[in-house]
Amino acid sequence: MNAPVVKEILEKVHAKGQGTGPKEEVGQVLYMRGLMSAMLAVEGARAAQERFAKGKRITGEQARWGYENLNLTQAKLDALGFKGVMRPISTSCADHRGATWARVHTWDGNKWNFSSDWYQSDDSIIKPLIKSSADKYLGEKKQSRREPKDCQS
Repeated sequence: MNAPVVKEILEKVHAKGQGTGPKEEVGQVLYMRGLMSAMLAVEGARAAQERFAKGKRITGEQARWGYENLNLTQAKLDALGFKGVMRPISTSCADHRGATWARVHTWDGNKWNFSSDWYQSDDSIIKPLIKSSADKYLGEKKQSRREPKDCQS
């Protein structure tokens, strides 16, 4: 609830009666998950526009480039109002995850609370799981893995 983006939504949207859901949900875990997803989508499109279209419409291929080339530094997250909400994230064609950090939320019967510090995933466990799942998907869809040359900017 202390994140600048939450305060701004309450001030500029809900205070003017323009909120589309309960004001009490702003800042809660599911709300924030949606807010982060929306921000990532917008920033991916913005990256693509800055590279290819300078404020004009972008193609699907250009949008994919934008999502695969996110570079949200702490300074950028702070400027967007996401200070304390998420850690910096940087995506690439070879790594769509972009970040390997998470915190645990616990429901206390009334509200969600952070119940841990930041944890980083163990790539020696996670990467083989991702590869196995991706290989299964590719097999089911009769598709092939993108080659490193396909990842050139």
